[in-house]
Amino acid sequence: MNSIPDELSIVAGQSGRQYWRDLWRYRELLYFLAWRDVKVRYKQTVVGAAWVLLRPLLMMLVLTLVFNRIAGLGTDQVTPYALMVLAGLLPWQFFASALAESGNSLVGNSQLISKVYFPRLLVPFSSVLGGLVDFTVTLLLLVPLMAWYGHWPGLEALFMPLFLILGLVIALGSGVALAALNVRYRDVRFVIPFIVQFGLYVSPVGFRVDLVPGAWRWLYELNPMVGVIEGFRWSLLGEGQPPPVSALLSSVSIGLVLLVVGIRYFRRVEKTFADVI
Repeated sequence: MNSIPDELSIVAGQSGRQYWRDLWRYRELLYFLAWRDVKVRYKQTVVGAAWVLLRPLLMMLVLTLVFNRIAGLGTDQVTPYALMVLAGLLPWQFFASALAESGNSLVGNSQLISKVYFPRLLVPFSSVLGGLVDFTVTLLLLVPLMAWYGHWPGLEALFMPLFLILGLVIALGSGVALAALNVRYRDVRFVIPFIVQFGLYVSPVGFRVDLVPGAWRWLYELNPMVGVIEGFRWSLLGEGQPPPVSALLSSVSIGLVLLVVGIRYFRRVEKTFADVI
């Protein structure tokens, strides 16, 4: 790895091009923080990193039981319901994990932040990057399940990285804003689990978006993860038509707004972190 230049000097609150240049120069710290988060998350656990696979598997079983067996939502579809749920659960779990980890990242690294200055954006960014590691591992769950049902992805799978990037943008924008808010208002740490839990049931994880009544669909698509989940599911399973254009436009526009607003707010209050954390 390239060593950090000795003459590099970063000043809290500096603006513009120099800040982003320093952010790039400290990319090695980004990788270190991301890998540390992954290791710490499963340290001293009974089954270790196997939780990465157990969480989506158990959630898939619960959702299949509730929505399919009890509510009967998947009785009229061609694709096996368990496969549909898992394909929608993976991008949602990535977003939920990235949001929770990044939202609490600054407070969790308070000792580091109060002792030395570096671009603080690296902290929530590293939490989202660590979530990508978990996502890559959980994606392997689809392989045996697809083999079991004899259902393999088609050419639509080439679009999957685009929907993943879109989910990454939404997670970064939301996580950066919540991380900055959490430093000043510690109540935010209680709000984040509620957002994650509530968001699961208002996102098309256990059902398809076409089950939402047409009159209310525009309101439902204001959830930016709707376009991401539907697109991810379509790209992997190749089921039916591509996700609605309205849902994709909503996801892209809201995601970009979240990213710009989140970073701007973060940069505005970044110089106060060491004093109030």
